Amino acid sequence: MTANLASFAIHVDDVDRARRFYEAVFGWTFEPWGPPGFYLIHTGDAADPGIQGLMHQRQAPRTGAGLNGIEPTFAVADVDAVAAAVEAHGGKITFAKSSIPTVGVLIRFEDPEGNDIGAMAYEQSPVTR
Repeated sequence: MTANLASFAIHVDDVDRARRFYEAVFGWTFEPWGPPGFYLIHTGDAADPGIQGLMHQRQAPRTGAGLNGIEPTFAVADVDAVAAAVEAHGGKITFAKSSIPTVGVLIRFEDPEGNDIGAMAYEQSPVTR
């Protein structure tokens, strides 16, 4: 059985700031759903819907020590463009562009909410590898 990423949730302190960041960096769209400040994240379009994402306010403050949450990696076409968008919109590159032989090129970054995120330009689709 495979364990493909099927859904992810991003817990944030400032929902509006986080929405602006991910709209600018990945072009995601957000749909209000459920309680105030809770959103469905649309990572793709009708032809290629991507995976289910969720974003909502953190229930408890970050401690500042270690990873606070999941460590997702998203497939992108251009790691350099993503890195530039991350820095232009308040994020910080935490793992410089690195080639992983037979897999692709990876960066990791911290979004303005302190979440650890990866962006990978895969050599081939991660679903078919």
